[in-house]
Amino acid sequence: MARSLALVTVAVAVLAGAPAAQQPTFRAGSDVVRVFATVIDRDGRLATTLTKEQFEIRDDGKPQPLTQFDRSPQPIRLIMMLDVSGSMEVNLPLLRDASDELFARLGPDDLARVGTFGRKVEISQTFTRDRTELRGTLPTAIDPDAPTPLWRGIDEAMDAFGKDREQRRVVLVLSDGKDTGMGGGFQRHVSSQGGVIDRAREEDVMIYAVGMRSRMRPNAMGPADMRSMMLNDLPDPGLARVAEETGGGYLEIRGGENLGSAFARVADELHAQYLLGYALPRRDGKVHKIDLSVTEKGFKPRARRSYVAPK
Repeated sequence: MARSLALVTVAVAVLAGAPAAQQPTFRAGSDVVRVFATVIDRDGRLATTLTKEQFEIRDDGKPQPLTQFDRSPQPIRLIMMLDVSGSMEVNLPLLRDASDELFARLGPDDLARVGTFGRKVEISQTFTRDRTELRGTLPTAIDPDAPTPLWRGIDEAMDAFGKDREQRRVVLVLSDGKDTGMGGGFQRHVSSQGGVIDRAREEDVMIYAVGMRSRMRPNAMGPADMRSMMLNDLPDPGLARVAEETGGGYLEIRGGENLGSAFARVADELHAQYLLGYALPRRDGKVHKIDLSVTEKGFKPRARRSYVAPK
């Protein structure tokens, strides 16, 4: 009896210790703050060979020792949201060709979905890396009178990730205009730039944005249209701020520049980022500011600027 009790005691002790040894490095609500960082050198190239000792990170102004460091490519769950408002009608062939540049650069462990926002917001049903399947979800036509529900589109993309926060979640959004909402109809709530930033901060979603100028059909433009286009048909200025706050990047495509190269740049950045981690200072449910720097001169790091601590 005594021997049986001793065996049970040992078994319980072993089982009690097992979860700690098998627990994933990062879990939602864990005691580790993860930060994905892109570093650019003075020539505008991706810097991919920095060491742990070359990074400094502060949480609400206080230095934090790094407990995690990895510069190998990390798997991505990517949702690409494409603007299909009326002003994008002429850009549709360009949009489809450029998307293929991104699909070709998905890594073996990456998965993606494709979404559009215009008259309504639609997102493909499943994550996949099958290029044929992804191409099949690209838009084939654009309603010339469709609005630009930019923030609604990003909001619903974050819905599509589900509740598993262990994944590395990224939204890539392409748009050529300012947010106009859904253009009528009932909305469960009004999406906004501030709301998108707050939600991305709380749910650890990185947002990349590509802005481009609208191209109206020549026969559709009159003298008054030219002035209207110059004033209104520019990327929403809020896109750059959303990208900066969440650690993503913002690229703006001008006349004659290659949209496919911009999408390829985003994919290359995502696969060249550093994964940094440090111990959570406090479980206070508050917003904490992150300051990341590189000790060597000539390097510019980019990462999310804040996070919400679990309670």
